[in-house]
Amino acid sequence: MIRLAPTLSLYIGRHFLLHFAILMVVFLGLIFLIDSIELLRRSANKEGVTAILALQMALMKLPHLGQETFPFAVLFAGMSAFSRLTKSHELVVARAAGVSAWRFMSPAIIAAFLLGLFQIMVINPLGSATLSAFEQMESRYFDGKTSMLSLSANGLWLRQSNLEGQSVLHSRFVLQQGEHVDLNNVSIFVYKDADTFSHRIEADRATLEDGFWHLYNVQVHIPEKPTEYNDELWFETDLTLNKIQDSFAPPETMSFWSLPGFIDTMEKAGFSGKRHKLHYHSLLSTPLLLAAMILIAATFTLRHTRKGGTTFVVSGGMLCGFILYFFTDISMALALSGSIPVLLAAWAPATICMLLGSTMILHLEDG
Repeated sequence: MIRLAPTLSLYIGRHFLLHFAILMVVFLGLIFLIDSIELLRRSANKEGVTAILALQMALMKLPHLGQETFPFAVLFAGMSAFSRLTKSHELVVARAAGVSAWRFMSPAIIAAFLLGLFQIMVINPLGSATLSAFEQMESRYFDGKTSMLSLSANGLWLRQSNLEGQSVLHSRFVLQQGEHVDLNNVSIFVYKDADTFSHRIEADRATLEDGFWHLYNVQVHIPEKPTEYNDELWFETDLTLNKIQDSFAPPETMSFWSLPGFIDTMEKAGFSGKRHKLHYHSLLSTPLLLAAMILIAATFTLRHTRKGGTTFVVSGGMLCGFILYFFTDISMALALSGSIPVLLAAWAPATICMLLGSTMILHLEDG
């Protein structure tokens, strides 16, 4: 077995990276065009939303959407690069000289793995920051609302509304069991209208019921009046468990580096961090998935194809991409529903692609 020379390794790796860069530019251009058209359509009847602002929002969303195309860009770049090298008989000559498929695939595999590391360490933090800014602008200009929830090491903060006005609720300890939410050491700051402070309510415990917070051992502090004591008190709210959970920062808006700390904070506060854990492990599996895409690409392009073989290569790649996307969505849905473990759902697509690709390469090499 002849070792792959550094010159040939750089040559193959450069070909793959060039094809990857071209495909990413094409994908990003298409995404930006489609997203811009959609935002311009939505902004047509919105006052204060100009075309420049819509294009700026589309640009801010682009890094996040671009990450979604990475596996497909690597797949098609590998297919394009290997197909060109095969048609020019360069790989045929290399294999005739005793170089195995694993040898001349290794530069592309290493490059894809490094691209995966670059994605999760650099592009993901950039994409999460710009996506968070995009969602804030979208809420401000299109939905007319802002986030009502903040979770930190100091506990849970909720902003809610009722017939009297606005109120801010704080609790240091949260317990969620199924559909029930219990809070301990609760403080509620009640405001009339938007910013006129009315009074403060302190309670040892609060339970979320249908349209009300059920408070226990309550103290009501009204300015310039004696403190009122009540065993129980029902405080009106428009919050539900689904509204509270939906108000957590989506995992896509959080950096790869920030996710572990936020997951730990959520679990200490009593909420499930399953969705964020799933996203975190999916990011960790990205380098393995991109490396597996090279193996899948090689199975379609290593053999010399006659006229018309390009159609088979393209259709096979598109079919693999569709199956991967469908299988990933199914596994994540099963994990969120609790049917399968989070680790299995996050790592299964990359692992299965790696095993299938390796099996096909071994079959092509050894029959």
